[in-house]
Amino acid sequence: MDKRNDLPKDLDRRIDALAARSTLTPSQIIEDALAHGRSPAWQDKWVEGVEAGLAEAERGDFAGAEEIAAILNKYAPR
Repeated sequence: MDKRNDLPKDLDRRIDALAARSTLTPSQIIEDALAHGRSPAWQDKWVEGVEAGLAEAERGDFAGAEEIAAILNKYAPR
């Protein structure tokens, strides 16, 4: 029995697309949205961020020592 048959078709397609791009099943995506308030739009944005980070890493685009020091100094207690 398909438990998602009551969802609007567009939302159902978005959940399927998100599942295809992530390691989550459609049921896990729905559970996460309900349990933690993470909408499919939020989850999609999160997956995009992970994909962007992976692409940067594959290009070797890592933060250098100076960039890391600048961030740490920015948030260091004064």
